[in-house]
Amino acid sequence: MSLFGLNTSNPAFTNYFWNRSNAKQTHNKMTLSGVILKSIFCLILVTLSAAYTWKLFFDGADIQWYTTGGIIVALVCSIVISVRREWTMPLTLIYAIAKGLFVGGFSAYIHKTFPYLPFQAVIVTLITFLVMLLFYMTGIIKVTKKFRSIVITVISVIFLIYITAFILRFFDIHFSFLWDSSWYAIAFNVVVAIFASLSLLLDFDFMDRYIGRAKKQYEWFATWGLLVTIIWLYVEVLRLLKKLAIRF
Repeated sequence: MSLFGLNTSNPAFTNYFWNRSNAKQTHNKMTLSGVILKSIFCLILVTLSAAYTWKLFFDGADIQWYTTGGIIVALVCSIVISVRREWTMPLTLIYAIAKGLFVGGFSAYIHKTFPYLPFQAVIVTLITFLVMLLFYMTGIIKVTKKFRSIVITVISVIFLIYITAFILRFFDIHFSFLWDSSWYAIAFNVVVAIFASLSLLLDFDFMDRYIGRAKKQYEWFATWGLLVTIIWLYVEVLRLLKKLAIRF
């Protein structure tokens, strides 16, 4: 059973893309090493662009346009990737740079008030990624249809909450549990961070099923999908640490 036809929490790993990739058989297939190398390269791009906005912020420049523009460009790239498969490689690179601009600005704002909190969030994100990978590889957590269905359903609800909150902010209506440091807000953030972590398991599982089957170019889809999850996890961890820092 799946929700909206998805088999994973990431749009990059939907059947829409992967089934079409098998339409023409080629000798060049997607490999794990290819995905890893591309993911590392894109994470370097994210880091460099994040460092750029970070430096601008602490040099006294106004980075609002960088952070806002970054998130908008990243969203546009994701939408275009969903309909134009042949553009995945350049759009993934643009997505990495744009999301880095947003992450760098967002992190700099928090670092100014809570020094070194972003660095702690990076460490927590890395540890979480490695733990989820270990859980998947050892079978401690098995990705069954029921598990997949539950995770996708919860993530879909979270996504709808964020979208609704974003729209209502234009009407000066705010969901306090999303932004303040109350125990309800912290509890919600903990749940979101947990399911962001669990979505990594779904991504590992889906990639595992298509390595050696999908065409080589689909390594960029896998890379884009991992970027979406990793950056989402980092942002949620950083938001959670910020709320805890305010609370305590």
